[in-house]
This record gives sequence, structure tokens and C-alpha cells, in this order.
Amino acid sequence: MLAISLDTVLMALGGGALIGLASALLLLSHGKVAGISGILGGLLDPATKDRTYRLGFLGGLIGAGFLLRAMLPESFAGPAPSVALAGVAGLLVGFGTRLGNGCTSGHGVCGVSRFSRRSMVATVTFIATGAVGVLLARAVS
Repeated sequence: MLAISLDTVLMALGGGALIGLASALLLLSHGKVAGISGILGGLLDPATKDRTYRLGFLGGLIGAGFLLRAMLPESFAGPAPSVALAGVAGLLVGFGTRLGNGCTSGHGVCGVSRFSRRSMVATVTFIATGAVGVLLARAVS
């Protein structure tokens, strides 16, 4: 049986609220949607001019991860994936992001909140694909 503690629920709600706040602030302050794949993709494109906000946003994400690990190391408990598995997973996520014209942050957080039909379809597809992936992984193990 799966037991979920109040701490887990509160951390998830707090994290979701912070993601929503960061997305809203980026939209209000810069007129940009917080689609992480688009932000990163823009940094990799030499023609992109607006690098400052991209570096700041991604730097904040990476820095927050290091801060969380320092403050709550138990959040990272569990076996770490192998480098090969992480690499393959990263390539698959990157391929899916390009195939879906965006990622879960752009479609799921920003697109759905703006009632974008395309983002709603993409988000349902992401969730369904993730559910199938979990079922397959459990069947294999």
C-alpha cells in the first residue's frame, strides 16, 4: 500500500506554487513563456539575442537543485541511475520534446493555463506516455 505523508503533500503543493509563480513572473516581466526546452534551445542557437534571461532562468533552476540537495539531502535518496541510462533517457526526452513542439513546462504549466488546445493535447499525451512507460518498467522489473 502506498502511504503519502502530509510533508510530501505540502512539499508538492509548495513546489507547484513556486513553479506557477516563476512562470507567471517570467510572463509578466519578460513576456516569455517558461518552456524550459525553448529556453535551453535558444541558448544553443547562435542567432539568439536574448541570452540574459535564459541564463538567469536556467541558472536559477540548476542553483535551486544544488540548494535543495544541500538543505534536504534525503530528497535525493535512492539509487542513482547509471550514466548510460541517464544519457539514453535524456536523448529520449529531447526527442520527445522536439516531436511535441515543447516540454511539460511549456505545454503543461504555461499552455494549459492559457487554454491552448495544442498544449492540452500535448499534456494528455505526455501523461499517457508516462503511464505506459511506468507500466512497462514495472512489467520488466
